Amino acid sequence: MFELIKNVNIDFLGKRKLAAMISGAVILAGLISIVLHGGPLYSIDFEGGTEIQVLFLESTTVESVRDALSEIGYGDAAIREFGNADEFLIHVKTSTRSEEQVNTIREALGSINGRDSFDIRRLETVGPKIGKELRGDMVSAVLIAMIGIVIYISIRFQFMYAIGALVALAHDVLITLGIFSLLNMEISLSVLAAFLFIVGYSLNDTIVVFDRVRENAKIKRQDSFMAVLNTSLNQTLNRTVITSLTTLTVVLILLFFGGEVIKPFAFALTIGLVVGTYSSIFIASPVILIWDENQKKRKTS
Repeated sequence: MFELIKNVNIDFLGKRKLAAMISGAVILAGLISIVLHGGPLYSIDFEGGTEIQVLFLESTTVESVRDALSEIGYGDAAIREFGNADEFLIHVKTSTRSEEQVNTIREALGSINGRDSFDIRRLETVGPKIGKELRGDMVSAVLIAMIGIVIYISIRFQFMYAIGALVALAHDVLITLGIFSLLNMEISLSVLAAFLFIVGYSLNDTIVVFDRVRENAKIKRQDSFMAVLNTSLNQTLNRTVITSLTTLTVVLILLFFGGEVIKPFAFALTIGLVVGTYSSIFIASPVILIWDENQKKRKTS
């Protein structure tokens, strides 16, 4: 393998307290944002309602669109700029979609600059019951994935390694979810897919480190467990960095050139790749170190 990083001897575990403080601050900020928003900002996929993507042919503001919708009783609609100039994504909280309703919205939008001054590019409706079921399925999918991970790693390694991986995965998901809330970005089905990818990617990175830890623990029995962890992290650092940079390059291309529809998915992947690489070094390994130290204290007490 090409070696981008050679002969390093970084004391990663010595910086575990600083890393814990940084992670804690970011997670706390995200959780506060989620609480202030009344929960995660769900897209139409989970929230239910009617979503309209509309492009105006003349200069238009969010305020003028909201004023027009307020006239027909949709003043609480979520409106945000989307893609091109004068293009908006409108989320109306309604459980049904009829021709009469669509025509009423069309007339309201036409009252801004004229009947032929806009183009509805996309029109989707999801009922509240379906949205609620999808939210439940989303939580179940993540929980089932994590339970399976704990069982797999416990069998392949030891239970303490499973705890380390689980804490790192929860860390990655919480930070990504918190950043989405801080930036007022919606959680959609594509973002959920990105979350599951993050779980798998972070786990793969963590297992590579754990594999090396297990090998070095057999060879370097005279060294402390902390020294074994640091050695393993330094030995796998080159592979971790090259893999992450290669994947990140593709994801960044999607983020900047993939268009507005795929942007939330690519953004979630970008955050997840960076945080997942970080957590495999500064979160998973410190957790198993703490677990090992506590186990030794119990045996000696």
